Formats: sequence, structure tokens, C-alpha cells
Amino acid sequence: MEQAAQVTAAFERQGFVCGIPILDTSAVEAVRGQFDALEAVEGREKCQIGLLDRHFDQRFVWELATHFFCKYPEPRAATEQPRKFVAWHQDVTYWGLEPPYAVTAWYAVDDSDAENGCMRAIPGTHAAGIRAHGKSDRSGNLLSINQEVPVTADEEARAADMPLRAGQISLHHGALIHGSNPNQSTRRRCGLTLRYVPPTVRQTSGNSYGRRYAAILVRGEDRYQHFEPRERPFG
Repeated sequence: MEQAAQVTAAFERQGFVCGIPILDTSAVEAVRGQFDALEAVEGREKCQIGLLDRHFDQRFVWELATHFFCKYPEPRAATEQPRKFVAWHQDVTYWGLEPPYAVTAWYAVDDSDAENGCMRAIPGTHAAGIRAHGKSDRSGNLLSINQEVPVTADEEARAADMPLRAGQISLHHGALIHGSNPNQSTRRRCGLTLRYVPPTVRQTSGNSYGRRYAAILVRGEDRYQHFEPRERPFG
């Protein structure tokens, strides 16, 4: 209970917590092997940001839950195609949620560190609410509509890396400003994002893909019915 209280306090203060262990070594290897098999079928291009809602047809995804985000190594010369990165942004800006509240758990399939482009965050930025986003002026942004939020030089200087070992998760607030640098290593950096909202939240417009979310109740009771009921895919 004391550890849970410390995690909650850190989350409320910073807008994120990092390095929470979820799986042991054997389970980590099993998940990575199943993702590798899915990657072999789908291809690297789709796996980079296109594996959405696979919890409905892949049991191992359902058991962890919703969205792989895969950043591959890019050893080619800088004069060729631009390196892929994720611009500074706030998750809930383009999700069409009211109120705009969600928590993201980022599960590390592979080790994630500064060299291979781990997530970075600006502590405390969740507390000020949603900022206006513009478009990134750099090529290679992996975000769906090239969104980017401007940050000050002081905020940039306070940015913190969020490294994870495979089998660990981080949690971050939907209004936290975060992003990631290019993968400059020779290693893949694959993660699974799990999005959670309380039943009081509803979707009032399409997300950045123009889609509505398929939400599933994972615990408790939903007295609001803001999302279309969906059956659990694997019982």
C-alpha cells in the first residue's frame, strides 16, 4: 500500500511514473516472441504505428491490451530519408474525449532507452491543461496528423528520459507533454500502449484518424454507457 501511495503521489506531481515491473523474464520473452511472429506477417511499415485494436484478434495483445508502437533502428545516412521521431504533444488533444482525461500505460516489449529513442516527458506540464497544437516543421514526425505543441526553452531543458526494461511499464497523464527522439541504435524499440478512461468520459468527436474508439470495460461498473458495448474477444 505504501508503494502504491508513492506511485500515486509521483503521478499526480509529475504527470508520469516509470519503471513499474509487470512481467518476469520468461513472460517477457514469450510476449516478444509473439510480437515478432505478428511483425513477420504484418511487415515493419505497418508495425511502426499501424497496429491498432489488435486486442480483438490476437490473444496475447488482449492479455496486455491495445496498441503497439514500434520504432525501428535507422542506420542510413542522415542525408537520405529523415529519421522518425515523435514530436512534443499531449495525448488527449486529438482524441475527441470529454472531459479530456485518460491515462496511458506504455509496456516495453523491448528495452527502451535514450539510445533507441525512449519516451521523454516534461514533468508537471499535465497540470496546466490542454495547449494549442500546431504542425511540426521537421520531417519524420510519427504522429498521425503531424501535430506538435510548442514548448519553452526552460521546459525543453527540464525534459526527462523515461527508460524502461522489457517487461516494465510507465504511466502518463493524457495532458502530459511528451515525445521521443529518433532511434539511433541498431536495436528495435517496441512498446504496447494501453489507454484507460473512467466511465464518466465520453467521445464527442472522431479521433485524429477520424474514428471512434471501441472501448471495453476492464473493471468496475459502467453506469454511463458512453461507448457502444463490445464483447470481450477471448472470454
